[in-house]
Amino acid sequence: MDRRLKEITLTEALRAVADIAMPRTCVVCGRKLLMREEHICTECEIGLPMTYFAKQRDNPMAVAFNSMIQSEIDSAGENAAYEPFSYAGSLLFYSGNSPYKNIPRRLKYGRDFSGGSHFAAMLGRELASSPLFADVDAVVPVPLHCARRWRRGYNQAEVIARALAKELGVPVETSLLRRVRKTKTQTRLHRSQRYANVKSAFMADCRPLGACRHLLLTDDVFTTGATLCACERALRAALCERFGPENGRRIRISAATLSFVGRL
Repeated sequence: MDRRLKEITLTEALRAVADIAMPRTCVVCGRKLLMREEHICTECEIGLPMTYFAKQRDNPMAVAFNSMIQSEIDSAGENAAYEPFSYAGSLLFYSGNSPYKNIPRRLKYGRDFSGGSHFAAMLGRELASSPLFADVDAVVPVPLHCARRWRRGYNQAEVIARALAKELGVPVETSLLRRVRKTKTQTRLHRSQRYANVKSAFMADCRPLGACRHLLLTDDVFTTGATLCACERALRAALCERFGPENGRRIRISAATLSFVGRL
C-alpha cells in the first residue's frame, strides 16, 4: 500500500468523501480546497495580511482605542482618574479592496461559523502566547440589539468570543453587556458620526462578575473603535458600581477583533 494512504486520518478520509458531494472552497479566492486544507488554500494562507499586534503594546489599534477612551474621559471631566492602558489585538488587516475581507464578512453575513471559529482560534493562540493577555479573566462579546439578533439569528462576536475563550482557557460572559438602543449600521456613517451613533447604546451589569483583573472585549472588525469604546465606557461604569470607583478603575479592559481597518 502507498505510504501516503496510510498517513491519511479518518477525518481526512471522511472530508475527501464529503468533498466529492459538496466541494469545499477557499474563503479568500474560491478555489477548491485540497484534502488537508481547511477554509483557506495554502497560497492564500501564505499571503494572510497578519497584523501581529498581540505582542505589541503600542500597536495602531491600541493607540486608536486608548485615544478614543481618553477623549471620552476628558470630555466627561474625569481626566484625573487613572485607568490602565487597554491592550488590543487583531488577526488581519482589513481592506475593502482585498479578497481577505471575505474572512470576517462570511462569518457576519454568511453564517460561516466553522470558518469564523477557525480564524478566531488563530487569533486566540496569538493572544494566549502574549504576556499582555496572560491575565485575561473573561471574554465579553459586543452585543447586538435584540431585533438585529433576531433577524440574523446569531451574534458573530459571540462566535469569535467562544473561540478566543477556548484558547485562553477562560469563560465567555454574554450577560454583562446589553445593547439597549437600536442604532444605524456603522458601515454607512462617516468616521466622525460613528461614536455619536453608538454612544449610550450599551448598558452593563457587572453584579454577576466575581473578582477580576482583565476583561477582553471582542468584535469582528475594528474600524474607528467607536463601538468598542462605547462598550468599554459602559463596562467601566458598571465595574465602578460593582467594585467601587477605585477598584473598578483598576480593572483592565482590552479589545480583540478578527480584522483591523488599516494599512500593512
